[in-house]
Amino acid sequence: MRSNKASAQKQNSHGVVAETQVLETDRTASKAGALIFAMALFAIAFALVLGLWQLVCGTLDAVSVAVALIVGWLAISTVHIAQQWEKFVVLRFGKLNRISGPGLVFTLPIVEHCALSVDMRMRSVPFGAKETLTADLIPLDIDAVLYWMVWDAEKACMEINNYSLAVQLAAQTALRDAIGRSGVAEITIRRNQLDKELTQVLDEKTSQWGISVLSVEIRDIVVPESLQETMSLEAQAEQRKKARIILMEAEQTISEMAKEVGEAYDENDNALAIRRMHLLYESVRDTGGTVVVPSSFSEGFGDVFPDDVSKILEK
Repeated sequence: MRSNKASAQKQNSHGVVAETQVLETDRTASKAGALIFAMALFAIAFALVLGLWQLVCGTLDAVSVAVALIVGWLAISTVHIAQQWEKFVVLRFGKLNRISGPGLVFTLPIVEHCALSVDMRMRSVPFGAKETLTADLIPLDIDAVLYWMVWDAEKACMEINNYSLAVQLAAQTALRDAIGRSGVAEITIRRNQLDKELTQVLDEKTSQWGISVLSVEIRDIVVPESLQETMSLEAQAEQRKKARIILMEAEQTISEMAKEVGEAYDENDNALAIRRMHLLYESVRDTGGTVVVPSSFSEGFGDVFPDDVSKILEK
């Protein structure tokens, strides 16, 4: 599969800006079969007229060629092929007659014609908003994708001139309005909610055109580089504030627990002594050291060791 990346902020012939890199692919359904059928039908009609003319008149001239061309044109104007995903809007003397397709579609030459071929498949359209001010006056560049499809070919043809362009412009306008109503933090945190809101707003607007908006997906939010450092400092300060609040709450909880524990030990000396022994044991166990506790046990060795040694033991 061959793919190319279109440049950012690329503008199409209708003025709709796709402000992102779009992955383009040539794996689209082909209409070559319908074209080949029309060419073959024209050739058969043309050859058949020339053959009959030769058989009847015995010669071919400019008149025979002109008649063959007219008959060939009438043939391809009468029989059409609509692909499986297409609907033909057929008008008779300028008035809507029927919606035909898929398959073979027959029309009366001159009297009827196919005004529009409507693709009924789901479509994906990239769109965006460039340097749009948020509620806190910060310009943002947002890139999104719109998924939509036509469910009523008659309305898409009769209610609006260019339904594809209208859907793209409506999506871009709705995105700009949503950005203007929210702050940067809200847009960043509520991306999924913003997708749902845009989908609902666009679907209500386009339903009168016979079009259904399936979903809107925001792919990227770009903050200007000049503001990124400032917003980073603000975010760091906010995080430090939260950390200090959490630390103070922990200190408050610990102090309340320590107060309760102190009251329990204050009424029971034995429990306090046992707690001291536990703390002493834990400190020795963790450090691997030795604790020398003053004791009168050394006084019993006064008769065995010299006086200086007894003093050392007592110390």
